[in-house]
Amino acid sequence: MPAPTSESTAPVILWFRDDLRLSDNGALLAAIASGNPLICAYVFDECSPGIRKPGGAARWWLHHSLARLGGKIAALGGRLDIFAGAGAAIVLGLARAAGARAVHWTRRYGEAERAVDAALKVALKDSGIAGESHNGSLLCEPWQVKTKAGSDFRVFTPFWKAVRTMGDPPAPLPAPQRLTHCKLADDAPQPVSLASLGLLPAKPDWAGGLRASWSPGEAGAQTRLADFVAGGARGYAANRNRPDLPSTSRLSPHLRFGEVSPRQVFHAAMARLQSGDMPSGDAEKFLSELGWREFSYNLLYHFPKLATQNLQSRFNAFAWLAANPHQLVAWQSGRTGFPIVDAGMRELWQTGFMHNRVRMICASFLIKDLMIDWRSGEAWFWDTLCDADPASNAASWQWVAGSGADAAPYYRVFNPMLQGQKFDPAGDYVRRFVPELARLGSAHIHCPGEAPAEVLRQAGITLGKTYPLPIVDHAIARQRALAAFAALGRDEI
Repeated sequence: MPAPTSESTAPVILWFRDDLRLSDNGALLAAIASGNPLICAYVFDECSPGIRKPGGAARWWLHHSLARLGGKIAALGGRLDIFAGAGAAIVLGLARAAGARAVHWTRRYGEAERAVDAALKVALKDSGIAGESHNGSLLCEPWQVKTKAGSDFRVFTPFWKAVRTMGDPPAPLPAPQRLTHCKLADDAPQPVSLASLGLLPAKPDWAGGLRASWSPGEAGAQTRLADFVAGGARGYAANRNRPDLPSTSRLSPHLRFGEVSPRQVFHAAMARLQSGDMPSGDAEKFLSELGWREFSYNLLYHFPKLATQNLQSRFNAFAWLAANPHQLVAWQSGRTGFPIVDAGMRELWQTGFMHNRVRMICASFLIKDLMIDWRSGEAWFWDTLCDADPASNAASWQWVAGSGADAAPYYRVFNPMLQGQKFDPAGDYVRRFVPELARLGSAHIHCPGEAPAEVLRQAGITLGKTYPLPIVDHAIARQRALAAFAALGRDEI
């Protein structure tokens, strides 16, 4: 049994999850406001039922984000204790052993995570301990946004319009200036070292490109946000589809781990808009991308199997081809013979990120050219993306497949050659990630198979040897996909 504690000395627990920041963290500030000693805890949970294990790139990011969060907490006088195991059991054990007054956390929206949190809240109440959840991951809660008929939205545009008519979200909360910490009781679950979680790759160490590309943590997030709204956002509406230009915010991994909040992003953009430093078209388009993230979580909340089941049930009868292992590996490794697809897949492997337009092109190629089930692609992105998000990743794959909400029609089949020519007109993006094509001119870089033999020779390219031949005929594949789509019948949405 815990030693008796008074209300003034009983500790309060802040359970960090996907909110690895100190600023605009309502759960943290509520815990501090009690005036009681603070236990800051993070639980690496891979064993609670239904919890999806993070992929390799996300694990790498998580290691560095926790290290930097721990450093910030220590600099303010607190301490971050890290645990491994079932989240609810560990937090309940901490609370009981310490005689805690309350436990605070930021809400999560996946079905398994909600079940964990609900069970914990009940167990805490039975122990006479308050359990309080806070919104810190979304602009508004999924249950707050309804159609006029009272149902949940399945189409993005009216969803986002409804969100915007609710008014701007509250201003972000400040970071605390000082933290306290409470020594854990001897009979409490004991923390582990960050290194013991085994989040970093070792043999082989494949994370060199990630280290060169990113600065995980709250400071890195704030720097990236400030740099983007100060200059990079100008021209966003026109250039966001150009992977050859530094035209996107690249905030998605920071949002994924809660190193920056959506309210901070929203208000940073609005401040630049209101000062006249960001054109309204650029600001609205950028905010709508934040809206797509909100919409994705709305879908996940109302359709918990988003990553594994077709939202439109008619797609359950879709005639996917049995995954050809050679074609799947060619797609994963960027060896399809379609330069824009290969550049995207290699960018993903090297940096843990892929430009959003190229994500759509690569997803369309897997689903529609190769006729491989979208879930194979979703799983690969889950493992290789630093920003692998349980809502946005699944919702976006279903969007491209045509099986999701507000889905792109299945008959919209991206032509990878034309997409490359339109959005990477000089071929600079392809040259960056497919160096064997670097000497090929812009006229042929997106369709090397159409280049004259002499042009290929001068560029040092031998198709089928130095660069692969296309693994599929796009024109034939397109007709095959359209025929499969036609067999499904009418749209449900």
